[in-house]
Amino acid sequence: MKRSGEMKRELAENDAAPLYAGVKQMILDRIHSGEWPPKYRVPSENELVTELGVSKMTANRALRELANEGELVRIQGVGSFVAERKGASALFEVRNIAEEIAERGHSHQATVIVLAREAASPDVADALELDIGSPVFHSLIVHSENGVPVQIEDRHVHPEAAPDYLEQDFIDMTPNAYLSAVAPLSGSEHVVEAVMPQAWECKLLTILKTEPCLTIRRRTWSARGVVSTARLVYPGNRYRLESQSSRSSDR
Repeated sequence: MKRSGEMKRELAENDAAPLYAGVKQMILDRIHSGEWPPKYRVPSENELVTELGVSKMTANRALRELANEGELVRIQGVGSFVAERKGASALFEVRNIAEEIAERGHSHQATVIVLAREAASPDVADALELDIGSPVFHSLIVHSENGVPVQIEDRHVHPEAAPDYLEQDFIDMTPNAYLSAVAPLSGSEHVVEAVMPQAWECKLLTILKTEPCLTIRRRTWSARGVVSTARLVYPGNRYRLESQSSRSSDR
């Protein structure tokens, strides 16, 4: 990392632009040159204030805009880090997130938050074509790529479609890999929207409350009827959703 004096000179050379834009460009130059590689911890707001002599407001705006643009990942209470190249998830095909991550040469980890039998809420009952209060299986899992959370999978499953669902180890196998084996996919529907995350979702994804997310509400069928309904939440600055038509393998 270059010394603060050198960083100040670079900032001064770009004095025609707004000060925060100069700080942004200085950081981008280091990222694009490879000096600051993915996962590198960049200077904090306070460090930028000390090293560059800028205001805290200027430093905050530079870091905030770089995070919104996907160049940095900001983790509350930890710091700002150079983002890895965004993963791409198929939008209208149903794929296994563990396989997507493996295809990029990265490591997938799953953290099971909930795995339980519950009474169906009105929305879940409607999606699974059951009576309100009927028993359903519920799983809530956080999927991570190289240790960084990239998806919350909040899923409800029709018990008749997968009676042994609650007995599975979803650390080693994803729910959609299991469901694809016991209830092969015959159809699906998707609703996509941009949302602001709920407080509990921020904690699971280690993001700020102000960071927008993309969600997919997905319902899948087998030949015997509705299998599951899932809400998939992606932090917008770590993941990109794409539509591809060449593959279709998973729910």
